[in-house]
Amino acid sequence: MPDPEKIARLQAALDAYEPGSGFIDHAHEDALAPVRKRALGLLDQRARSREELRSRLVKAEFEPKLVDEVLDDLAASGLLNDAQFASEWVRQRAARRGKSARALDMELRDKGVGGADRAAALEQISEDDEERTARDVAEKAARKVKAAPSDRAEYDKQLRRIVGALARRGFNQSMALRIGREALDERVAGLGECS
Repeated sequence: MPDPEKIARLQAALDAYEPGSGFIDHAHEDALAPVRKRALGLLDQRARSREELRSRLVKAEFEPKLVDEVLDDLAASGLLNDAQFASEWVRQRAARRGKSARALDMELRDKGVGGADRAAALEQISEDDEERTARDVAEKAARKVKAAPSDRAEYDKQLRRIVGALARRGFNQSMALRIGREALDERVAGLGECS
């Protein structure tokens, strides 16, 4: 059953309401509108971290105080969430780009994602996943070898190319060398069978 006292208070508030009475600061809303529009446009292109979005908006010469207010509103509505951003970033970049956890952590740090959100997102990548990704990258690089190396110098040159591909994706040196050597040896063996 409705509370008559509460209904009376609401009715009194409605009766007292006059447009422009201060419930909405139209000048402030007008100042926020272009910031909000740009922020939503940037988020429409792709997900972004809070710091990345803030940086883009401030660089576009919007007042930092207004930018922060818009970002707070976007975060409150769930449109801006660093934990979700980091999780999705790791999932996509690990699968599509063959990036190591170390490289992904550095990318997220560069985008202003906090340590706890980065760590939680990187938990998606197991050691087996990391090894499998490194192996895929090494095998792809090894497929560029068209003939078995004629001597040790040529072998080392091909190995450096494969290890370099792994290093550019952030895999540590010992893993890159071990997996690179395995991939090159498998490729050379396969080329020998074709002869």
